[in-house]
Amino acid sequence: MNSPWRDGNEFLLLENGEAYYPRVFEAIASARTEVLIETFILFDDKVGRELRKVVIDAANRGVQVDITVDGYGSDTLSEEFIKGLADAGVRLHVFDPRPRLLGVRTNLFRRMHRKIVAIDGEISFIGGINFSIDHLAEFGPMAKQDYAVEVRGPLATDIANFARGMLKAARVGRRRWRRPSRLAPPTGDASGRLIVRDNDANPTTIENAYRVAIRAASTDVLIANAYFFPGYRLLRELVNAAKRGVKVRLILQGEPDMRFAQKAAEMLYDYLESAGVQIYEYCDRPLHGKVACIDGQWSTVGSSNLDPFSLALNLEANVIIHDRTFNRVLRDNLEQLIANHCRRIAEPRAERGRLQRPWTSVLVFHFLRRFPAWAGSLPAHKPRLETVSVDTITDDGTQEPA
Repeated sequence: MNSPWRDGNEFLLLENGEAYYPRVFEAIASARTEVLIETFILFDDKVGRELRKVVIDAANRGVQVDITVDGYGSDTLSEEFIKGLADAGVRLHVFDPRPRLLGVRTNLFRRMHRKIVAIDGEISFIGGINFSIDHLAEFGPMAKQDYAVEVRGPLATDIANFARGMLKAARVGRRRWRRPSRLAPPTGDASGRLIVRDNDANPTTIENAYRVAIRAASTDVLIANAYFFPGYRLLRELVNAAKRGVKVRLILQGEPDMRFAQKAAEMLYDYLESAGVQIYEYCDRPLHGKVACIDGQWSTVGSSNLDPFSLALNLEANVIIHDRTFNRVLRDNLEQLIANHCRRIAEPRAERGRLQRPWTSVLVFHFLRRFPAWAGSLPAHKPRLETVSVDTITDDGTQEPA
């Protein structure tokens, strides 16, 4: 599932929905044969309806369109929304669909958290941006700060083949699937590869990629991540890098959409700061990005947070990029966040609770050492997709397993 390194690519950083959605919709509008979409969240709002329109238009001109959403993140799509897709021949697949129990979503663990768009095997998009209006500034103070990358070249073909392969492996429907596409011709001079995390052959791929890159860092590590509570081994690499003189900086949430996630990250602050790691909190609005750049060439953009859900449970996808130009663009963007929109956590938090810190640290690090093994005991399953039709929609508009 993880691609080899591919040369000859072109990468374009896309910041927030304002940059991402127009590029995606324009690419879909130009699609000739195939559109493949995976997203954790698809809402019936301004953004979701625009996506719906452009994929229906594509399907009406003969393009094969498949959209995969997560059963937890996208369980409120209306019958009207789905019927319009189905009538045009767009196939909507749901990962792990389950009915609510007393109004509560029960499919909490092992979500399909990837965000991928692949078109004609020639252009792909990957990152952390869902199809929902909360990725646009007009949403207000809770609009998310996030990133994606547009990929052109051979790696775009690998991403398309991966997305198509997931549908074929799940044996959804009876569609005649295209064979793996031939690699698109080179469009640039950047190298990259797709890495995924799953609950089968690749449970630690993304975490290991971070660890290897941090261990090899010689000058600078800059990570922006929404939900930061990584495993002990990754934390240790960050601390070791700082101790050997590498400038290690973290941009984390200062205005979180989920308060408990910020509190979890704060438990690690003293340990990291005492080793020389610099911590900044982004304070304009919720940070939703999952990006990093190391030294002058290594970068990553994708869907994976650095927390137990992403590193040990969810299905995730990132791209690793070796390119000085892209690294500089991403670094400049993050430097601007630090300079204009972040506060530095320069010393331990208020004196309150100082006597409790040693006990808290013991509990936190015991958890971080053990959570990968514990995660293995949670309900696991291979990718289970069900194609949704109007017949599988209940009276309250939620999806019912077929």
